[in-house]
Amino acid sequence: MNTARLVPFLLAGSAALALGAGSAHAASPLSLRHAALAPASAAAVAAQTSSNWAGYAVTDNGQAAATGAAPTTFSNVSGSWTQPAATCTRGSQAYSAFWVGLGGFADGSQALEQSGTEANCSATGKASYSVWYELVPAAPVTIKLKVLPGDSIAATVAVTGQSVSIRIANTTRNTVFTKTLTMTSPAPDVTSAEWIAEAPSTCDSRGGCSPLPLANFGSAAFTSATATGNGHTGTISDPAWTATAVTLQGTSGGLFRGRYASALPTASATPGPLSSDGSSFSVAWSQDAPAPASSPSPFPYGGGRWGR
Repeated sequence: MNTARLVPFLLAGSAALALGAGSAHAASPLSLRHAALAPASAAAVAAQTSSNWAGYAVTDNGQAAATGAAPTTFSNVSGSWTQPAATCTRGSQAYSAFWVGLGGFADGSQALEQSGTEANCSATGKASYSVWYELVPAAPVTIKLKVLPGDSIAATVAVTGQSVSIRIANTTRNTVFTKTLTMTSPAPDVTSAEWIAEAPSTCDSRGGCSPLPLANFGSAAFTSATATGNGHTGTISDPAWTATAVTLQGTSGGLFRGRYASALPTASATPGPLSSDGSSFSVAWSQDAPAPASSPSPFPYGGGRWGR
């Protein structure tokens, strides 16, 4: 199909049965290093740079391999955030997304289950806001919930077998959306949990993708961040898993998962340190270079959107 779509994050192979089809690839992460961003009482926090993600992800800490126990898999991720306001400039389209999700972080991942909000800018300088969910590699689905800057959003994604449950609420307006869907090919990815602010991307019909300009969202504050892995529920800094802080570096950053083409956002986004209990952090936007006069349009749809 050649429908106009935004295509953030990683595209993958076969379709989720309930929602559609898509194809692409994932490659190796770049710029992995370690940084002491978490409290001393928590496990060390690793760090990566990215061309499109900013926030935190948690994964298995590798200790299971030494004991013969099953590696950590995640059945639930939850988090809240205050919907950021997009500051728009006439003549420059720009995009941003904020979400929680399961999967999509490992090399070669074929799926991602997520739900969140957007704050985008049109070419006329008008800001728009929306709510969505997505079971990658299927196309995203817009949710008919109103959201405006300053609204409090709470989202949960839960996986049991091939069943994926989405819950996202605008607690300011007392509105909520829930839905349970089935994924079969590929099966849901439960190897990671994430809390992310993102620069969406556009993909062509061959699966080649490039990040779009990142909207100036100021800052995004995530709170009440928890995940459940192997039946244990904890915050991002829980020593039961490994936490990774991901920084979106814009024009100076490497390509996250080796996936994108030459174009990179001209802005960056940096996650702050975790709160003392590991459940909260903020992501701050910053400008790298003057914004381009215009952004790619239309957006060829290459068979699905990955990670907003």
